[in-house]
Amino acid sequence: MLNDLFDGTKSKYSQTDQADKIREQEYYHLSLSNHVYFDYVGHGLFSYSQQRSHSWKAPVASTSSASPPPRQYSSGLEPQFFDISYKTASLRSQIQYGGQESELEYKTQRRIMALMNLSEDDYSMVFTANQPSAFKLVADSYPFQSNQNLLTVYDYENEAVKVMIQASKNRGARVMTAEFSWPSLRLHSGKLLKKVRRKSKDKRGLFVFPLQSRMTGARYPYLWMSMAQENGWHVLLDACGLGPKDMETLGLSLFKPDFLVCSFFKVFGENPSGFCCLFVKKSSSSVLQGIKWYRYSEACPQLGDLHQISEELANDDVEIEERTKQEMHVDHSLQGSSPGPIFRQQTSEVTSDLQETKEISVKHKAPEIEESVTSFESSKSQIIARCGSGHSHLEYRGLDHADSLGLILISTRERYLINWLVNALMSLQHPRSENRNPLVRIYGPKVKFDRGPALAFNIFDWKGTRIDPSIVQKLADRNNISLSKGFLFHIWFPDKYEHEKEQIIETRTLALGILTNFEDIYRLWAFVSRFLDADFVEKERWRYTALNQMTVEV
Repeated sequence: MLNDLFDGTKSKYSQTDQADKIREQEYYHLSLSNHVYFDYVGHGLFSYSQQRSHSWKAPVASTSSASPPPRQYSSGLEPQFFDISYKTASLRSQIQYGGQESELEYKTQRRIMALMNLSEDDYSMVFTANQPSAFKLVADSYPFQSNQNLLTVYDYENEAVKVMIQASKNRGARVMTAEFSWPSLRLHSGKLLKKVRRKSKDKRGLFVFPLQSRMTGARYPYLWMSMAQENGWHVLLDACGLGPKDMETLGLSLFKPDFLVCSFFKVFGENPSGFCCLFVKKSSSSVLQGIKWYRYSEACPQLGDLHQISEELANDDVEIEERTKQEMHVDHSLQGSSPGPIFRQQTSEVTSDLQETKEISVKHKAPEIEESVTSFESSKSQIIARCGSGHSHLEYRGLDHADSLGLILISTRERYLINWLVNALMSLQHPRSENRNPLVRIYGPKVKFDRGPALAFNIFDWKGTRIDPSIVQKLADRNNISLSKGFLFHIWFPDKYEHEKEQIIETRTLALGILTNFEDIYRLWAFVSRFLDADFVEKERWRYTALNQMTVEV
């Protein structure tokens, strides 16, 4: 019935109901828990059967304003996992000569290469722990002593870019950033063009370029890559903000960036693991220096369905901890759905003797592995899967879901949803204000055919004063709506906006995924519209006080 609000686009949107079937079959707990999820950029989702397999005692729905509570497991059942330990090697030699690979790593790499439309003749691929690890790996290996410049194109604060900038500065790099015009947040092409076409005779350096802002949904032309290459830059393409199947539009055969980084949880839409892939063009590998690094590598498959039991840590930090791993008993009756990009294995008569070790728990939750990494000085890692007896079969379920839906269906569905939401939010105006002030300010592109399914926004009261984004998020959490947050950066303010220049612009953000449906975005719109009531926040404060809440933070 809610789909009727789509009006003219309803018939076209209904043609994407194959995605709804996947949601109904494997993610029906979203409806049962009355939970609306909009954090597909930051974290993916577990399927219902995975959560049952984990025997979690924590609630199904977690909020977005803070890390979920630690997961607790029943005493008689613990999920299986991979050990992740470090392998020391030279990035340059590894790219040029390769190394020993397990069957698991071999098949996984080739499955991902096929998804990315990359040829093994042109690119080598390695695994890193996460996006910051991949960016730092490139920064530590790139010859900034001779190619001194680092030029980045981001309209928001990105932790991976911060890590790269610091590592590059430590090696003598001169850091430059693109700027974005306020209030449209369009890329300031004139300023960027001058930086790309620097007249200096020095070698240019490294140009770090995302095709899409994972915060505002803005998309940037491919031609910037081509222009940078023509002017002597090495190009690192950041594909972490792209959705499933978006790689089919990359046109990599034409532009062929020197480096490409993609992270699993965004590329595949469902798996919030910390895995990240770094691709290096073989013809560019000679520019790399012989810095030591650490990569993922699977020795052999281990136990049945693979799951993660490590806790999520706040702020993308890596926390070193020591714990004793005890023998696990596997209940073969549990066959968890594995929606993520990593594999699912099926074996028989498997047990595991796990030795005491020091390990690092990496933040991002993976539904099929525990990221237990041997304590070392870097976050680049090697996956070691201990084998059980029996035949193993690898199933890349999340990739299969994306392939079954296809690029056209996914992009069409997301475009209809995000454009409807933008229109609906922009239509909300305070009824009693003199100038009918808008309730919502959207940062970045509005309704466009070619925009990403991400949105940055803030809510304002009838006086035009911004409502604290943290309050908005807390109230969203209480209404079972998971949003995220971010900070706009590198903004260029014309003279008439000079008074806003010193402000740090924090926003609420959302990102749609292939599981998002119209009911989700309608519920968000209905929640936001409640702020049209000037007393809404105060009413919520008193309501929770009346319920004897121990802490009232709104």
